[in-house]
Amino acid sequence: MNKNKFSDYLELTKPRVTFLVVITTLVGYYLGARGEVHAFRLLCTLLGTTLVAGGTSALNQYLERDIDAKMTRTQNRPLPTGRLMPHQALIFAYSTTLIGVICLALAVNLLTAALAATTHIFYIFLYTPLKQKTSLSTLVGAIPGALPPVGGWTAARNDLSVEALVLFAILFLWQLPHVLAISWLYSEDYKRGGFPLLPIIDPQGRSTSRQIIANCLALLPVSLLPTLIGLAGPVYFIGALILGLAFLGFGILVAIEKNNISTRRMMLASLAYLPALLGLLTFDKTSF
Repeated sequence: MNKNKFSDYLELTKPRVTFLVVITTLVGYYLGARGEVHAFRLLCTLLGTTLVAGGTSALNQYLERDIDAKMTRTQNRPLPTGRLMPHQALIFAYSTTLIGVICLALAVNLLTAALAATTHIFYIFLYTPLKQKTSLSTLVGAIPGALPPVGGWTAARNDLSVEALVLFAILFLWQLPHVLAISWLYSEDYKRGGFPLLPIIDPQGRSTSRQIIANCLALLPVSLLPTLIGLAGPVYFIGALILGLAFLGFGILVAIEKNNISTRRMMLASLAYLPALLGLLTFDKTSF
């Protein structure tokens, strides 16, 4: 395989999205680990997760290749440009996903493998087809997007507990303002692709800004729960409170100004919020 072909296959995996999945999985594993981290199990967890996430993204690009060709931000991907043939992407997507699930099942545990398979199924067979039918697809898509830290937790603990559910809730609620901001900024492009996202059916931005504020408000108390359930200490609590109020502030500005400038700030704020929050959580983890 030449260098250009390798780059094309790599692009199919949406490296930035896959990287976020791996990082949140790593955080979930660290928070769930008791005592010394089991290096081999962690390595297999990250490898299997990377393969499943990359394979899922590749299959998504296979299914949406005709749509991608209509949109400015995606028309230069390997499939719309013909640098890869559809059958090549399909084989790559399914083989990568299958190897990832098998890796998790054999080297980690069956629960983590089942969660990875569930993430794939939700993203491909529910979220992907719903994207062209309803704006509620954003809610459905937030489910697989919030599962990676849960997979990290189960890889370390082999159980589902309230701590894992809190991690899921934080990721779920964070995604909604983040995705709505992106959808607002690229609404014309998404409209060409035939996606009835909320900013498209709500061009004045009233419903979109309300949804952004509502989810920021919901995220604020949920983000404080790790301290209240004993997963993190007071440093995290104070930091999460400050971050949550700042994030809400950016959402309020979107509702007031309703323009691309405030929306772009909201998107950038969301990109800063999550790593800052997860960084605080890992720093102030309470050993238990």
